[in-house]
Amino acid sequence: MNLYVPIAVLALIAFGFAMFSLVASTLAGPKRFNRAKSEAYECGIEPTPQPVGGGRFPVKYYLTAMLFIVFDIEIIFLYPWAVTFDALGIFGLVEMVLFIVAVLVAYLYVWRRGGLEWE
Repeated sequence: MNLYVPIAVLALIAFGFAMFSLVASTLAGPKRFNRAKSEAYECGIEPTPQPVGGGRFPVKYYLTAMLFIVFDIEIIFLYPWAVTFDALGIFGLVEMVLFIVAVLVAYLYVWRRGGLEWE
């Protein structure tokens, strides 16, 4: 049970900081609201009315998000490998080269299909 005490303390500190931030921003924040401040901000462009069904996003947005997740996961797998590189030896090196080649093939496929081009 003593192993979980630091985790519990860290969780309590994180929760306390979050609550403190919310209360402090409520107390210290401006209290004057107007119509311009309550509207959605769209990078300086006038907001456009949304259709009744909420509108549809192009599939390109979802593909970009999935590509980000794939390459983000690659980085997540590279960190533990880099930390234990000496202990893994040649086996770890070969496995990581295979992993990077597989991700590189996926990247080249997406690149050739035009998945990285903005329109």
